[in-house]
Amino acid sequence: MSALHGRTETARPRSVRRDAVNDSSSPEAARFELTPFSFGEEQSRPRRKRPDARSALESGARYRVFEHDAVEWLKTLPDESVDLVLTDPPYESLEKHRAIGTTTRLSHSKASSNDWFRIFPNERFPELFREIHRVLARDRHFYLFTDAETMFVVKPAAESAGFRFWKPLVWDKQKIGMGYHYRSRYELILFFEKGKRKLVDLSVPDVIEHPRVHRGYPTEKPVAVSELLIRQSTEPGHLVVDPFMGSASSGVAALSLGRRFLGTDISRAAVELAEKRLSTPGG
Repeated sequence: MSALHGRTETARPRSVRRDAVNDSSSPEAARFELTPFSFGEEQSRPRRKRPDARSALESGARYRVFEHDAVEWLKTLPDESVDLVLTDPPYESLEKHRAIGTTTRLSHSKASSNDWFRIFPNERFPELFREIHRVLARDRHFYLFTDAETMFVVKPAAESAGFRFWKPLVWDKQKIGMGYHYRSRYELILFFEKGKRKLVDLSVPDVIEHPRVHRGYPTEKPVAVSELLIRQSTEPGHLVVDPFMGSASSGVAALSLGRRFLGTDISRAAVELAEKRLSTPGG
């Protein structure tokens, strides 16, 4: 695939199979869902040298996706080369919710399995935020999806890295979810700033109402929610980066709005799905 159409960079020897995942209604997609993803096997595969995200910037590609650790991948990006970071780390508290049965999204099943991703430990947030702050250009924004528990960990860590915290946005999923002690129907999006940048539309409220994604990738976010955030904080042609891209809903949103996209994930299954979505018009 030419640089103008984007491509996948992988940190492991076997190339990404771009025909492994198709539209959710197809037999190929069904086979993909029914095939368990083995965390142990992924761990055992040798890695190539660190992928160079800098070359993706220089190529002028509309998008490119990688298979690598978020922090190590960010280190390959030049200083102040990114216009927006929008991401959803697999935070540590997800394991606790799964252990006590308050989320089926992380249970082992053919539709959703915890083997899809490894948890990003709280102790790594300081190094993550230092790299995000370094790669973001001056007067830019950073959005982080999180839960109420992890918010108290990431807010001070991001502020220590140099970000200004504005406020938590609330994504109202409109239907009640799993849980105890008041069942959940919302998620938080922490809104940070480097420098000073005005939002495009000051009339947008801090509660974003949109249904959750059903039968999608584990913890997948609606494209419409990402589109709103990207539209508020960037201009056409700007570069959006997601170091925990999953199935790349953020990338689909970025491309639909005429932005460029770079993303990474440590799961090969996620990278394959992301590549398929980004190479298909409309995601």
